[in-house]
Amino acid sequence: MQIKPILAAMRHHKAGTVLIALQIALTLAIVCNALFIIHQRMARMARPSGVEETNLFVIRSDWADKSDPQRIDVQMQADLIALRQLGSVQDAAPANSFPLHGTGWDNFIKLQPDQVKMTTDSAIYFSDDHTLATLGTHLIAGRNFTTSEIGAQQPRDAMHSAQVIISKDLAQRLYPDGSALGKTIYVSMGNKPSTVIGVTDTLQAHMVGSWAGPYAYNAVLVPARLLNDYTYYVVRARPGQLAAALRDAPKALYAQSRMRIIDRKDGVMTFAQVRQHAYERDVGMAILMGIISVVLLAITAAGIVGLTSFWVGQRRKQIGVRRALGATRGDILNYFLTENLLIGIGGVLVGAVLAIGINLWMVTQFEMARLSLGYVVVGVIALLLLGQGAVLAPALRASHVSPVEATRSV
Repeated sequence: MQIKPILAAMRHHKAGTVLIALQIALTLAIVCNALFIIHQRMARMARPSGVEETNLFVIRSDWADKSDPQRIDVQMQADLIALRQLGSVQDAAPANSFPLHGTGWDNFIKLQPDQVKMTTDSAIYFSDDHTLATLGTHLIAGRNFTTSEIGAQQPRDAMHSAQVIISKDLAQRLYPDGSALGKTIYVSMGNKPSTVIGVTDTLQAHMVGSWAGPYAYNAVLVPARLLNDYTYYVVRARPGQLAAALRDAPKALYAQSRMRIIDRKDGVMTFAQVRQHAYERDVGMAILMGIISVVLLAITAAGIVGLTSFWVGQRRKQIGVRRALGATRGDILNYFLTENLLIGIGGVLVGAVLAIGINLWMVTQFEMARLSLGYVVVGVIALLLLGQGAVLAPALRASHVSPVEATRSV
């Protein structure tokens, strides 16, 4: 197949050629970045929480009377005893927040009291000696809190604890060349040190936004009950008794005191619901990007079909002449496939540059990761195959044009 006659024919149809090439370029640029975003969101949703999520649920209790922190502390302790005594409950712990919650306390972590710039950021989980067992998170070094080490703190109090437990990711960030066990860190704006008495396995922070990526697995467990206007109880049901525990736990809390509010809609949430809520924006973004990609690919394919069909209609007499001069159906088919391939190659070359350019802009504006060239390569191949598939039907119709068309005057 000679390329020069095809290029000459394309110069006579500049507007259509440029339009389809630009459509392919724009589709490639958007689809590559859309698929990259989808992959990023799916990867984020697949991250482990470090929690045994099965049979785990959370109750939020808002206090009707918030005036007496000491009374709140007494009530929290009574609530925990009541929850742990339920036959359907394996364990329970108080919490200000928990992995995937989305909101909670986070604080700068320092290694020196006079350090101006933080070493890193971390989620702060107020905990007791039942927290690790309730979450299903295991220690890989050190020990758990003892009952005597658990205190109480109001939100405006200066946060300090003589002992803390940290996640392994935070430990590696703070002490990359050695063990963090027994070392001191500073988890508040003051200059009082906290000794690391334990290191957990993977434990995710409550922060799930893209901005928190560098701190996603930094967590500090502080041995204290937070005496806030509300509290969370993290509850682990016994295997196979989740439904019973979900029913029994709120009743047990109301039996302890009616001076609380447990919202009927989201006051009690299984951890599956917590995960779904945490990543609902990521799911929505992935679906949106998928729809945009499918629509753009469909429009591009339809444009190629429409333009090629129009060209076939215009060239019926020329095709008939070629057939009369000995061109086979295969020659006609190859002509249109080659013509479309040349347009496609021009489009994907421009589109590859656009895809990288759009990604670089998003990197600076939205702190996204850089686009892997693998996505561009796959996108180029996919667009070229889509173009060849779209042009196949009108090209086959062209190949069936009879030589008698050459003798028609109209």
